[in-house]
Amino acid sequence: MLIKLLPLTLVCLSLSACSTLTSPFSSGAAPSVQTVAPYREQVELTGRLNVVYQKDDKPESATVNFNWQQTAQRTDVTLYSPVGSTLATIAVTPREAVLTQSGKAPRSAPDVDTLSAQMLGWSLPVSGLRDWLQGYAMGADGKRFVASPANDSVTTKDGWRLRYVSWQEVGQNVADNTPGALPQPRRIDAERNASAQADAVSLRIVLDPATSAPAP
Repeated sequence: MLIKLLPLTLVCLSLSACSTLTSPFSSGAAPSVQTVAPYREQVELTGRLNVVYQKDDKPESATVNFNWQQTAQRTDVTLYSPVGSTLATIAVTPREAVLTQSGKAPRSAPDVDTLSAQMLGWSLPVSGLRDWLQGYAMGADGKRFVASPANDSVTTKDGWRLRYVSWQEVGQNVADNTPGALPQPRRIDAERNASAQADAVSLRIVLDPATSAPAP
């Protein structure tokens, strides 16, 4: 009887061992110290954003899908409803920000954070997100923050508290989940307390899965 059970026991042990070979960036393993990929001036990302904010001293929330495209001199953001209709487009250059809502005339301002707060009811920190979405930020100490699964939170120079909650990994192809793969942000939580200049707001950003290694 023992001899018959032995092969089955070995199979179970083998399956158990395989099940523990988790991603180096997953919560089931020790946090990786591997930092994110080098910063890219040109990038396109998609994902989902949930925002909680104050309106007339009452908490409000909204969930939108987004498409994010940036180059060295320009950022274009399109916000979609959960069913896919376009809610707003935002174009930001060093000179101005232009926000266009469906069925309304475009509005422009030098500061996109203020413009989005006026038009959408909540502030979208586009200038910060150019860094945050790739795992970078300017810390309150004035130093450049580079995120990793082992170093996943920072308070920015302008008062946002960031936490990189979950990660995805990108190797040479989608199946290349090796320890040498690069961690990329998957979920980012950001919150800012109310101040004399701005209302309290919290963001939860979930990026769509990456399918290949970032271009150098």
